[in-house]
Amino acid sequence: MVQTISSAEALSGRLFNATLEAFDLFAVYLGDRLGYYRALADAGESLTSGELAGRTGTHERYTREWLEQQAVTNILICENPAAAPPERRYSLPDDYTAVFAEPDNPLTMAPIAQIFVGAVTPMPRILEAYRTGGGVAYEEYGPDLAEGQAGTTRPMFRHQLAQEWIAAMPDVAARLQADPPARVADIGMGIGWSSISLAQAFPTITVDGFDLDVASVNAARANAAAEGVSDRVRFHHRDAGDAALAGTYDFALAVECIHDMPNPVPVLAAMRRLVGPGGSVLIVDEKAADRFSPPGDDVERYLYGFSLFHCLPVGMTEADSVATGTVIREPTMREYAARAGFSSVEVLPVASAVFRMYRMTA
Repeated sequence: MVQTISSAEALSGRLFNATLEAFDLFAVYLGDRLGYYRALADAGESLTSGELAGRTGTHERYTREWLEQQAVTNILICENPAAAPPERRYSLPDDYTAVFAEPDNPLTMAPIAQIFVGAVTPMPRILEAYRTGGGVAYEEYGPDLAEGQAGTTRPMFRHQLAQEWIAAMPDVAARLQADPPARVADIGMGIGWSSISLAQAFPTITVDGFDLDVASVNAARANAAAEGVSDRVRFHHRDAGDAALAGTYDFALAVECIHDMPNPVPVLAAMRRLVGPGGSVLIVDEKAADRFSPPGDDVERYLYGFSLFHCLPVGMTEADSVATGTVIREPTMREYAARAGFSSVEVLPVASAVFRMYRMTA
């Protein structure tokens, strides 16, 4: 028997708890964006509100309120709560540094808060889209969405992209290590961490990243320069479907972006042409259940949350959009691949709670 919420009272309590958690998430956003967590992690000792404000260039009274909220919600430790408010000292538990101040750590959660804020930034436009059937342009979500999304996937690119995802395709891994140096196309690369991580894992390859968001391309270029790989990693504000690019790449990939596209089939067909006959394409996208069967698990709830506020509105910016949404199921991806002309599709045997990896052969 399907379990349902037993009463209106239980549902009311559930939504109140969700409100508390939402406030926590927004408070984490403040702590991350204002540099509070980083300063606490670097301090090596507890800090007063005045000391933290001084280290971060923020206002003491606002800083004090944030510190008190973080202690009340059991994230920070206040070592002397009976003291006068300006004299109270706060610290970040050592274990929590991984969550708030280590961007390459798989436990990082600050980017989740940032992408959450970004997803609801254009709320008036989202409401309008629901009424009219139009879309909301990606640019209207601002840097929090782009940076937050990049932050959530960055640890996976650092620790899994080459080590697990590419390794699950031994022939592709061998080509990326062989001579002559391989050329890779990274479609919808955002601010570049997938391309950068590939270049660092395979020191001879060159990577061309393609994205239609100018701000993301500029940020990606800055990241590549900071990581010392801009000689082999180039980012382009360009349509990868350009016929001049056909057959010039040994491998192509697209991570967590196909479901956002108004018309993914032409993009997949362009990727097929990039690698030429027999070439391989890796598509990494959401690991939704194969069919709609509510109530869903936490992953399904998470995917629908982003679909409501970001992925579906972004995907409906064109009149002839297929309106995929975040909840892209395996049968849908296989249909898109077939229509794009791929000869075969294989789901790679890679363990992941949130992603499904599709190897498509041209």
